[in-house]
Amino acid sequence: MKSIQQWLDEYGESHQNRTNKLIHYICVPLIYFTSLGLFFSIPFPTETKTLWANWAMVLSVFMVIYYLFLSRPIALVIAFFTIVSLALISWWHTQMSISVLQMSVGIFVVAWIMQFIGHKIEGKKPSLFKDIQFLAIGPAWIICHFFNKIGLKY
Repeated sequence: MKSIQQWLDEYGESHQNRTNKLIHYICVPLIYFTSLGLFFSIPFPTETKTLWANWAMVLSVFMVIYYLFLSRPIALVIAFFTIVSLALISWWHTQMSISVLQMSVGIFVVAWIMQFIGHKIEGKKPSLFKDIQFLAIGPAWIICHFFNKIGLKY
């Protein structure tokens, strides 16, 4: 298994352009959030969906375990962001007239289009075309940039 630094270095090769980085700083969290929304929208074998009983939570457990193998500090931030995201999605599910599925699909599609525009500007293909695991490295890459800015080790 590659180390977190190996993953970040490889991911960073196609994320050097300032505009592409800015797009990713915005769109990667949106894609993560809306991916949770898409999984939340899949029918779950309980009568009602709750913050804790949904497919997004099941996926999140596996994601946090994956991140724990890479870096505990990153896993903690991902776990926090995931819980906040799921709480917002759960609130949306009960309070808003547009469904979580509709909201998630709309934002998900726009965010991916923006990322492809960023890579067009960069002139390099997205890393996920090389290895699908880069879908999970994008959020870690953003967290590590934040850690570097405030002087934390990952």
